[in-house]
Amino acid sequence: MQIHVVQRGENLWVISQRYGINMNQISAANELDNPNVLVVGQALVIPTPYQTYIVQRGDTLYAIARRFGTTVQAIAAANQITDPSFLYIGQVLTIPVLFHTVQAGDTLWSIARRYGTTVDSLIRENQLTAAGLIYVGQVLRIPERTKPVKEINAYSTSMTEAGRQEVIRLGRYFTYLTPFSYHVKEDGSITTLNDEALIAAAKTQRAAPLLVLTNFSENEFSSDLAAAILRNPSRQETLITNILNTIKAKGYTGLNIDFEYVYPQDRENYNSFLRRVVSRLRPEGLSVSTALAPKISADQKGLLYEAHDYKTQGEIVDFIVLMTYEWGWAGGRPWAIAPINEVRRVLDYAVTDIPRNKIMMGMSLYGRDWKIPWVQGTFARTVSPQAAIRLAAKYGANIQYHETYQSPFFRYTDENGQQHEVWFEDARSVQVKFDTVKEYGLRGVSYWVLGNPFPQNWLVQDWNFTTRKLL
Repeated sequence: MQIHVVQRGENLWVISQRYGINMNQISAANELDNPNVLVVGQALVIPTPYQTYIVQRGDTLYAIARRFGTTVQAIAAANQITDPSFLYIGQVLTIPVLFHTVQAGDTLWSIARRYGTTVDSLIRENQLTAAGLIYVGQVLRIPERTKPVKEINAYSTSMTEAGRQEVIRLGRYFTYLTPFSYHVKEDGSITTLNDEALIAAAKTQRAAPLLVLTNFSENEFSSDLAAAILRNPSRQETLITNILNTIKAKGYTGLNIDFEYVYPQDRENYNSFLRRVVSRLRPEGLSVSTALAPKISADQKGLLYEAHDYKTQGEIVDFIVLMTYEWGWAGGRPWAIAPINEVRRVLDYAVTDIPRNKIMMGMSLYGRDWKIPWVQGTFARTVSPQAAIRLAAKYGANIQYHETYQSPFFRYTDENGQQHEVWFEDARSVQVKFDTVKEYGLRGVSYWVLGNPFPQNWLVQDWNFTTRKLL
């Protein structure tokens, strides 16, 4: 996989010729609305050109695997085949074995860089001389890439058929699927959620569903509601019993607690509540995790931060989702949603208090469209990365890339003469975030939130990580 940034005067055919891959594959990989319309500055994922094979009479997956020097399991995984014994004549299979035909100007270093491998690996795989001499027209086999195994969580707020279909389509990329959310009530009961279809869809893709509990009330997080629970051990026991009953009834595999804007004086009460939760859920084989605000120091002031005790929660729970997004929030000034320099400031502190193998770095799957000049009290419109590209194409805007924030953005003027500024995510920005996860040695990533089309993200994730499956 490579990432190409569209330059002025380029079209899809020119780009396809540069990378030696069919333009239809590029269009399909990026789910381009109109392959004839590209935006200057637009990032495109250039998929790795795997071979394809058309099934013939008498073929078996075992015979095909032997023919191409791979395994039944590798072909089945690449084609999402659940029953390896079932093939049909004319079926087109992707063969996850890479070959490269040497072109003029190629070097082993450039080929290795293109495919994410090393010169030494190319030499060994192809039994080349130590000097590594290659010639135009030579066919080289590309070694299989070793990818780190990471856990991936995704929150979903859509309990609709569209939400279910999205989980079926994308669930293979997830370790956990977290329907959002159950709300705690002051008496220790919890609200209901029409989540059965989402849970079932997650399990078909071996994504472990997590019940998420929030202190959400009347469309906002309630400090008073959290206090009513955290200051009353009896209500906590009632709440935990209700959680357990729901987890067992619905088939959840664990609990994710997202208590926000907790009063600072309830910091130790929150820690004690988590110990109580873990003592009852862990013997049942259930995981317990929390979602925490993005802090840059242990004593950071503010209602959002003070009760979130990184060190203690890191000791108590199985893992922690750091909400490293929303710098560019809807009610604030135009800014990148998750500027990498700010994300790294949070991680620099977090790894001093939380074990790295317990940290899930939050990632946003959306962008925002602000009216500018920005006016206090106004709110930006949330847009998907796909919708952001459509806006840029519609209004003839060039996409720019902020090097400090590692985030794409553009400005445009609508039909009414109103100016806008849009910040969003693309293949470049998520690649930087995945590199950050690897650099810091983190457990994985957690997405907020499904429902915003972003096909590039899944291709880039799959290039970087193997998703751990627990089911």
